[in-house]
This record gives sequence, C-alpha cells and structure tokens, in this order.
Amino acid sequence: MTELITVDTATYWSTFGEVVILVLIQLGGLGIMTVASLMVVLLSRRLGLRARLVAQAQTRTLTPRDVGRVVRNVILFSLACEAVVAAILVARFIVIGQFTVRGALWHGVFHSVSAFNNAGFSLNADSLVGYVADAWVMLPVSAAVIVGGLGFPVVFELARAWRHLRAWSVTTKLTVSVTVTLLIVGTVVIAAVERHNPDTLGSMPVGTRLLAAVFTATMPRTAGFNAIDIGAMSSEGLLFTDLLMFIGGGSASTAGGIKVTTFGLLAVVLWAEMRGESRVNVGVRQVPADNQRQALAVAVLFVVLSTAASFTLLTLTDFPLDQVLFEAVSALSTVGLSTGITADLPDTGKWLIIVLMYVGRLGPLTLASALALRQRERRYERPMERTVVG
Repeated sequence: MTELITVDTATYWSTFGEVVILVLIQLGGLGIMTVASLMVVLLSRRLGLRARLVAQAQTRTLTPRDVGRVVRNVILFSLACEAVVAAILVARFIVIGQFTVRGALWHGVFHSVSAFNNAGFSLNADSLVGYVADAWVMLPVSAAVIVGGLGFPVVFELARAWRHLRAWSVTTKLTVSVTVTLLIVGTVVIAAVERHNPDTLGSMPVGTRLLAAVFTATMPRTAGFNAIDIGAMSSEGLLFTDLLMFIGGGSASTAGGIKVTTFGLLAVVLWAEMRGESRVNVGVRQVPADNQRQALAVAVLFVVLSTAASFTLLTLTDFPLDQVLFEAVSALSTVGLSTGITADLPDTGKWLIIVLMYVGRLGPLTLASALALRQRERRYERPMERTVVG
C-alpha cells in the first residue's frame, strides 16, 4: 500500500476503517504470493510443485523445497520486527503522556506495521512532524523502514553469514552497499540543501536537524512518512528526493522503485564500460549479460512511465513541474510522499496516480520475471554491425 491519499487518515476513518487499512498493509507487505503459499501450507501441509515454483520467484529462494520454510520464516521475521518496534513506540507514547495506554498501544502497533511494510500511513494529521525532535520515535521507525526495505532474502543471508563478506551473494553485496551509500549521501545532501530553508530544517537546532535529515533520507525508500513539510522543500531537495524514490529499496522487499540492486548493477555496468572491460564483475562473481539487460529494461521502463505521467499531469493541472514530477515518481515508486497536491488533482489525474501505484508495485517483478522466462537460445547468429553511439 502507498500513502498517496485524498483524505486525512487521522480524522476521516473510523476505528474499523483503520483496522482494515492495517490488515491490508500487512497483507500487502508480506506479498500476495507469500500469503497464498502460506495458505497452501496450512491447508494441504505441503506445497505442490507449481505453487512452489511460483512462490520461489516471489521469495527468491534457491530451491523449490525451501519455499515452505522460507514463507514461514518471512511471517515470523516480519511479526518479530514489528513487535520490537511497536514495543519501543508504545513505551515512548506512554512516557510522554500523549495517549492513554490503549491509545498508545494502537498507535504503536499501527505505525510499526506501517513502517516495516513501507506503507507510510500515519494516524496523525501531520504524519510524524510532531516527533521530529524525538529520537525514540524517529530512529525505531527509520530502522523498521530500512529492515523492511532490505528484502527477506538479504536479511536471511546477513543473519547466516554476516561475518563472511566474501560469502555474500551479489544481490546482498549490492543491496547493502547501495543502501548504506544512499543513506549517507542522502542525509548529507538533504541537510545541505535544506539547511537555510526556514520552513524545513533551517529553524531547527543542529541535533534535531541531523535527526530530521536522516529520517527524510530514509523515507524515500518508499515508506511515505514525513517529519518535515515536503511541500515546503526547495526545488533541489525535491529533485534529489525524486532520485531516492526512483531507486527505492531492496528486491523482494516491502519497498518499491527500480530497487537498489538494479541501480547498483547499472552503476557497476557503467563503471566496467568506462574502464573498457568486456565483462561485469561484482567482487569475485561475474554478472551475466541477460541480468544486465533485465536491469536496464526495468530502469528504462520506470523512466518512460514517470516521464509520460509527469507530462500528462502537466497537461491536466496548473501545478509546476517539480510538484507533478514528485507526485508521479512517488506514485510509481509506491512511496506515498507528496507535496500536498494529491487531493487537488482532477479525477483523471487521480486515476492516473492509482494506475501508477499498481504498475509500480507489480511492474518491476513482473517485467524481470517475464524477461527471465523468455530467455531462449537461437540456433543461428546474424552478421554483427556496430551502430554509432553518442
């Protein structure tokens, strides 16, 4: 789910509506295929070959017989992470005396599930702006977003071999390295471009400014929470956030975007090309050419869709480019951050946003899987001829 909404979640929905939203967030985060596989395990006590192969594509497991075990581990790991974050948030809400015990419990659980599943839905009218100086709220939510956005296969591999870097798979190496780089670079850039903006970070003390910058750099992984007024950010800040949202989180995770593995692989391909190397290597492994083409196809698809959507919104509304581009990329990357124009879009624009969110959630996985399944070898080769590039 993605928090690009036209109503105020804090006042519009009843308690029942909030419960329904929470359940949908949880189911969406676990993934349709993961839940379906779990139901098959519970009902038949074993997975058929076809179901195992389908679930294998979703969970990125190594062998079909591992799927049942992995699905159970995914459920347990998700609930455990959400429980830890919820416990911290509930305790904090009780300490500051903002809610009753019952209210603190509900707000803690809701924001924990929303954060881990990268949904970004909040029960507060201003999201988490009121907690911008509270590290006991900002950091646990950020940690839940990061862990949920790494991807279950990466988390499991890190748990098994976190000390043995050379044993990490290419996916884990790219995911961890690009994630850490984006968090550091994102924090520095956002803190730098917004430091003189009195409507965002400019009026904050140094410690609060750093905390807000870390949080703001983390959320474009497709979480959707905000601790500052996104609509008041500078054009530079909005454009850089567009880039972070475009990249998104890890593969087979609760995050969206083209994924950090796709971005990392394209960066490695570019580096190899600049060095004149005929093969692309990540550590001690070589990345096959078809894998490189898949990454390029996903990235190009996202560029085309976000550009076309921005152009369409420009023709439908009077909003400036930086706002409609932000809205389009946020929807396509299933982030949920907005400059505040979602409710003011015409009905056609709202339908476009809905389609973008749906395509952004299913598109990369579907496209990559389709490309992988359509691989075939020709029995002949045509004469080779180079084209002019640049």
